[in-house]
Amino acid sequence: MKKGTMGRMRNMVEEEMGKTARGVRRKGGGTAVKKSWMVVSETGESHVEDVDKHSIMRRTGLPARDLRVLDPALFHPSSILGRDKAIVVNVECVKAIITANQVFMINSTDPFFIRFLQDLQQRVPPNNNRTPSRVLPFNYIYINEMDGDCEEKPLLEDGSPLLQSGIDSNPPPEIFDHGTPISNIAVTTAPKKLPFEFRALEACIESACSVLEFETQRLEEETYPALDELTSKISSLNLDRVRHIKNRLVTLSGRVQKIADQIEHLLDDDNDMAEMYLTQKLKASVSDLASVTEEYNSEVEDIDESDDSRSVRDKSYGIKPDVEELEMLLEAYFAQINGILQKLTSLSEYVDDTEDYINIMLDDKRNQLLRVSITLNTINMIANAGIVVVGLFGMNIHIDLFDGQPRQFWATTVGTLVGCVLLFLVYVWWGKQRYLLFQ
Repeated sequence: MKKGTMGRMRNMVEEEMGKTARGVRRKGGGTAVKKSWMVVSETGESHVEDVDKHSIMRRTGLPARDLRVLDPALFHPSSILGRDKAIVVNVECVKAIITANQVFMINSTDPFFIRFLQDLQQRVPPNNNRTPSRVLPFNYIYINEMDGDCEEKPLLEDGSPLLQSGIDSNPPPEIFDHGTPISNIAVTTAPKKLPFEFRALEACIESACSVLEFETQRLEEETYPALDELTSKISSLNLDRVRHIKNRLVTLSGRVQKIADQIEHLLDDDNDMAEMYLTQKLKASVSDLASVTEEYNSEVEDIDESDDSRSVRDKSYGIKPDVEELEMLLEAYFAQINGILQKLTSLSEYVDDTEDYINIMLDDKRNQLLRVSITLNTINMIANAGIVVVGLFGMNIHIDLFDGQPRQFWATTVGTLVGCVLLFLVYVWWGKQRYLLFQ
């Protein structure tokens, strides 16, 4: 079912890209290249628009340098930028511009883009996958009776003095049916819906986290068998395989660390998070426009009063919205990114431990070769001592020993060999005492 949906969506994107002409249009004596942009509205509907960067800049209020961050032909590190009217998201393969009611993405036929678009369309609708709850008056609660059934009952009867007075105070116990204590009362409130820009931002970060987690899992599946095989058999092929895995590990760790640093930077700066409340800023701008009109009318009548109102208005511009909602959202994905980074750190430590183990094994082999080399050199030196004796007796000089009995020849030969063996045994004993030879 999912494959069929993704296939239909891929065909739709390809058809739309085929229909949109990537031409140029004249403007001010120059040319502006049009690009195909996928636009997702706050209702989850998507369509393709063929617009140039100047139109995007006018609609989103972004400067040209922020649009260059989204250029797939250029390399830019992961970043999440909050601007006056938009949020620029560049994390992994997700490159999007989020406004208060739309998401702009450069159209593509990449499979990851198709999956991200499908996930975004399912996430951004405000009532998606949520059971509509019946809105009760504020004076209604759910009374949890002893038999476990939930019953809707009015907290205050109509005509109650407390309702008429409008005083916010604790009601007396006798107003509850059957004397139900306050501990058994469960007040149900509808969950607060995230603004459109936060739902879109959540979809972007979650897609990036999914990609990184998938690559981390695949890297783990390749790394552990490769390292185990290397420890059992050290060869050039296994070493080259581990080298490539380590390069991928370093690259992936850098990508994850960059996203973690970006989210941490946002969490540390409340002003940056406040810039991302696009819906609240849009509503505030409308109310500020009305207040400016009223102030302008009153300014004609009284200049002093307008100065006071202007100071009040200036103070209102300095008021920042509560960032707790966005902070909780970012903290959740910051913890997920840290979990992925912890896996990569553990994997890197395992690779380093394996490298240390391989170096220890190679050092041990090298020491064995050195011991064998020293032993062979010692045997060669002792044999040379015997050759010296043979050379002395082989000189063409007549001495009385040459006129002796044959047993003297054998005695000299055996004595030379026994002397060489004794020298070798002395060398072995001395080498073991000095821990230079095998124990």
